[in-house]
Amino acid sequence: MKIHQKLTILGLATAFILPTGCTDLLDEPLQNVQRVEETDYTQTENMMLLVYGAYAELNELQWESFPTISVRGDDVNPAGDQEALTRTDLFEYDRNFWLYNSTWLNLYSDIIYWHGAMEEILKYQEAGADLAQTNQYIAELKVMRSFELLILARLWENILIPTSSQPRDLYNVEVSSFEEVMQHISEQMDEAIPNLATVRPNQRTDIPGGISRYTALAVKAMANLELGNYQAVADATGEIIANGNFALMDDYYQLFKIPGKLSNESLLELQYSDYGTATGTVNRYLWDFFGPASWAPAVSGAGGGWGFWEPSSTYVKFMLDRGERERLETTVLFTPDGIVAIQSDPDYATLPSWVSNTSPDGDVFNNHPRYKFLSGKFYLPSNQLTEGRFTYGENKNFSVIRYSEILLMHAEALTSGAASSVMSADEAVNLVRSRAGMNALSGVTLDQVLDEKYAEFGTEWGIRFFDLVRHGKTSALSYEGRTFSESDRYLPYPLEQLDILPQLAEFENP
Repeated sequence: MKIHQKLTILGLATAFILPTGCTDLLDEPLQNVQRVEETDYTQTENMMLLVYGAYAELNELQWESFPTISVRGDDVNPAGDQEALTRTDLFEYDRNFWLYNSTWLNLYSDIIYWHGAMEEILKYQEAGADLAQTNQYIAELKVMRSFELLILARLWENILIPTSSQPRDLYNVEVSSFEEVMQHISEQMDEAIPNLATVRPNQRTDIPGGISRYTALAVKAMANLELGNYQAVADATGEIIANGNFALMDDYYQLFKIPGKLSNESLLELQYSDYGTATGTVNRYLWDFFGPASWAPAVSGAGGGWGFWEPSSTYVKFMLDRGERERLETTVLFTPDGIVAIQSDPDYATLPSWVSNTSPDGDVFNNHPRYKFLSGKFYLPSNQLTEGRFTYGENKNFSVIRYSEILLMHAEALTSGAASSVMSADEAVNLVRSRAGMNALSGVTLDQVLDEKYAEFGTEWGIRFFDLVRHGKTSALSYEGRTFSESDRYLPYPLEQLDILPQLAEFENP
């Protein structure tokens, strides 16, 4: 989609006709609601439609955005037919690649959309809507906006920070440096935090799973990690830990399945539902991206997918070396060819007896020329599909920020020089290790924290790649024929954006 087409779609009006039963429009984008010139902003009950629409926009993760964000670590490889994505994983970037441009547009369209919603909520506030409630909703939108700004900067370093709902205003926005973006995010979270609910997301009754104070603290911690402001990271994560309301789900495998939806571990997840019915649609293509192209599901007729997301053999061997089972069995689905490929290395000729191409739920994963392994965290067992449903992954949520990441960011900050009276690095790491059935460590080092994050977050959100480049530990990224250099840290701006936004040219990544 061309930039001017997308900008036209994003030309949000600031008034809507709000029909009876407005909650039915939870999944309707704002631009699909009929626009009028006169909205009665005194009808504050209609404000909730804006909030529903904002969350629907957050949940609408386009399949192509995730691999663009997540593909470059040593934990995962692309396995599909997108040659330029494979080259991206090899640090050979093509600014003409449609996934880059689509990801840029997807993220910026979300952010501009949320600006429009914030502007509307302010009008309800000016018309007499409850001040605390409107400030809370605006704060939630700031968290959404900041999380996606963080992603944009991690991908492209120096980016534009939108200031309004008018896409044309981007033409006049100066480019902000990576550090300026992270500082902006941290300051935005400082503004948002006092106005947010002090509950776990799954304790919210108005929007179950909605953003809370602790989600904002997590985003603040992420931004300050990138700034190397480790004390701020320790303070933000320490407040979440000290709250005592979050806990790791006992079963790591089920955490990524239906039983793990909106668990006490979740600080943010993208939510999908089939409402327990045999008909209706959810975000099909998101799950198709991860699903097996050849399998024998335990539930006859259950559909598969494209098989585009393959854990790396480097990750498999790393986990075998650690004696991991629960996290490896959860993250990696083996095919017969994958097992043979691992065993072809004499150091792994004998594998643990549990290694199999059959999942604990009885689904069998067959060989396919596209891949040797499949991504288990994005796998929904066929026996967890709602009766009458057969589309791969339907009714499964998509994890974004978990309490284990809070614990390990806390440990990362402490092993990088920060102090905390809430929890030691050893305690934080060992909580995560205990859940996985691993022995406790003492005197934890930064390298051990990063290894624990590798084990815990393999194939998720590019966490591994961003950890390694942030700490300058990039030798691990030169693996399986790849060669990483510091110039490979950021993607080049999409060519279509350079054509439209001339201010990017000065900061163009080679």
